[in-house]
Amino acid sequence: MGPDGQQIGIVSIQDAMRRAQDLDLDLVEVAPQANPPVCRIMDYGKFKYERDVRQKEARKKQVRVEVKEMKMRPKIDPHDYATKKGHIERFLNQGARVKVTIMFRGREMAHTELGRKLLDRLTADLSELATVDAYPKLDGRNMVMVLAPLRRPPARGAAKDGGQPERDEGDGESAAAAPRDAANEAGKG
Repeated sequence: MGPDGQQIGIVSIQDAMRRAQDLDLDLVEVAPQANPPVCRIMDYGKFKYERDVRQKEARKKQVRVEVKEMKMRPKIDPHDYATKKGHIERFLNQGARVKVTIMFRGREMAHTELGRKLLDRLTADLSELATVDAYPKLDGRNMVMVLAPLRRPPARGAAKDGGQPERDEGDGESAAAAPRDAANEAGKG
């Protein structure tokens, strides 16, 4: 093939090399297994540069999925569970997948169903944010599950609200103060 893509036909290697040198280009073998082998006259340096630029552009457009990890124990305190669940919610809202690991020690290995119940509870609590990507399985002394977000997050920089969720019940202080006020009123009578 010539430099502009037209077919030259079957020529000897010496003739093809001479034509390439006359045009100050390279003779590149593009299909060595064909019979006869197919060669092309081109600027090989320019071809490699353009190929690298295309690969770089493809890498820029590629979305990189982050996997965050959260480790728990089967006998986790309710407050600790709520804190870790909050972290998992934040990771899912950022669009990252979350690997949840339950670590068993000693006699806890005899009661892996406790870890399974904990992961099932977490799945139920996060059902509107995530789906189970890899179901819980025991891997040595750890039980592992992977959660994936339901929807893709908006493009970074598009939402400048600081990432804080809106609250419908006011500032939160009045809702917490109402039970205390009711308890104080009951104690006065």
